[in-house]
Order: sequence, then structure tokens, then C-alpha cells
Amino acid sequence: MTSLPVRVIPLGGLGEVGRNLMVYQYGEEHLIVDSGMMFPENTMLGVDYIIPNLSFFQERSRKVAGIVITHGHEDHIGSIHHLLEEVKAPIYATPLTRGLLEVKLARNGWLSRVDLNTVQAGEIRQIGPFAVTFFHVCHSIPDGVGLGIETPAGLIVHTGDYKFDHNPGR
Repeated sequence: MTSLPVRVIPLGGLGEVGRNLMVYQYGEEHLIVDSGMMFPENTMLGVDYIIPNLSFFQERSRKVAGIVITHGHEDHIGSIHHLLEEVKAPIYATPLTRGLLEVKLARNGWLSRVDLNTVQAGEIRQIGPFAVTFFHVCHSIPDGVGLGIETPAGLIVHTGDYKFDHNPGR
């Protein structure tokens, strides 16, 4: 039996620090990982912050199975209220990350309108066609997780933040 392909769609965060938002698509279902912002350069006068291009969701908003947040840094949660203007889907986060999201969502009038779900490292959640395993990662903020995203087409590992060290051991 052949499975459908998985599409990996970065809407921000690649090749830059900030605006992290990754979409995984299997069939017609989408899983969103993170929804961050980026701080402007000093030359960007009048710009408060930069968010991912969310126009992708204008025709796909009802096909989002869930939103997973890997950790509570602004470059991963800073645009969540903008994303929620486009997408209605449950949000999954660890306890500390959830607390940071609650403050941000309350400040923007969204807290009572979202389905926030607490997850723990080691837990597996079925989110649409995606079986998501949450695992501990070492990061500069506590309670960060990486994701093992199992689809009928195979396994995807999403680490949240990572950096290639081109000169290890120096």
C-alpha cells in the first residue's frame, strides 16, 4: 500500500533567527509547529516585529489538525495571536510553555477562545494523521521539547531550535 507524500512547508525561521513556523502536510491535513516573531533590524524604523507570511492558511484554515509549540521563546510563540486570526485549531504545549502562551493570549484577548492542551515529554498525542511524540531537548529555556512526528509516510524529527556547528571542538 502506498502512502501519500508528506510536504514540509517552512513559512518562516529558515536561514534567519525568528519567525519560526513550520507546516507539515499529509493528505489534506496540516500540523503547525510554532508560531514565532522576529525582531526588526535597527534600520527598520517603525517596525515593531515581523511575523511569518500567514496567507498560506487563507484557503487551508479548516484543514489544520493542531498547533504544537516546542518552547516559550518569542521567536516560537510571538505571532500566535496572529496565527489564531487565520486558524482555529487546538494548541499543544508543555506546562511552562503553556503558561507563557496563556499570558500572551490573555493580553491579546484570545485565551478564552482557544483549546489549550498540556503535554509532557514522553507523551504521544494523535493529532489528525500525525502521531506526535514529545521528547526533552536541552535549551536555554526550560520545558522545551522536540517532536517525533509519525505519519503513514514515515517519521519526521523536529527539534525546535538547532544550530549546525561548522567548527566543533574549537
